[in-house]
Amino acid sequence: MSNLRILYVASEINPFLKTTEVADFVRQLPQAMQERGMEIRILVPRFGLINERKNRLHEVVRLSGINISVGDEEKPLVIKVASIPNAKLQVYFIDNEDYFHRKSVFFDKEDNFYEDNDERAIFFCKGVLETVKKLGWSPDIIHCNDWMTSLIPLYVKTTYKNDPIFKESKTVFTIHNNKFSHKFGDDLLDKVKMIDIDDSMLGPLKTADYAGFVKMGIEYADAVNVANEEATESFKKLMEDMADKRIDTIENGENIEESYYNLYNDLVG
Repeated sequence: MSNLRILYVASEINPFLKTTEVADFVRQLPQAMQERGMEIRILVPRFGLINERKNRLHEVVRLSGINISVGDEEKPLVIKVASIPNAKLQVYFIDNEDYFHRKSVFFDKEDNFYEDNDERAIFFCKGVLETVKKLGWSPDIIHCNDWMTSLIPLYVKTTYKNDPIFKESKTVFTIHNNKFSHKFGDDLLDKVKMIDIDDSMLGPLKTADYAGFVKMGIEYADAVNVANEEATESFKKLMEDMADKRIDTIENGENIEESYYNLYNDLVG
């Protein structure tokens, strides 16, 4: 039995919110790892579609109250928590009134991609790391899922590299192919920057699009894999562009839990 500490980070998790297959992936895998003796934490955004009363979310005052910088602005970080019914798993929710209280995820009612989704992702990634610091809980593995979490491997290898909480942490980046066609503004790189990060490190992100975010995750994660899904032509092209990086496909099926269990242990070992 392994007693690794694993932090799962994603945009959604069942039963609180499901818009893509990510929600099921992040619901099932942590429980499977917990049953194998691993210590688990899960962090997701508190999107406005999540009913706080129904899901019994409550604020964790001792973790809330710090400000997260996004570009020239600072936004207050609020942390909430809830338990998954019928599972011994707690989920921490990253919240902020400006970014997460609208009643939708990434698109408005007219199906327009939110212009500030880049800022929401940046706030979320920074908020995750600051929350883990406040918890005083040092993860062996940080398993990041999809484009919204893709800056965490960068931050762990730069700004947070000497922090005792993250000094030994390894990152896994799983690509789920939830593509969008929006292109962000020219100020994206400046908003992403933190201490010990310069322009040369942000090269993959210069396209300011979905591919740029995914390439950042691929560039800085210790292990990268693609969830087993039907890939579009543009997604295949993206993978070809990153051909110099080792990207595995972990097939959905009976052995998926064993595959990740072995991956985590190999990374730490």
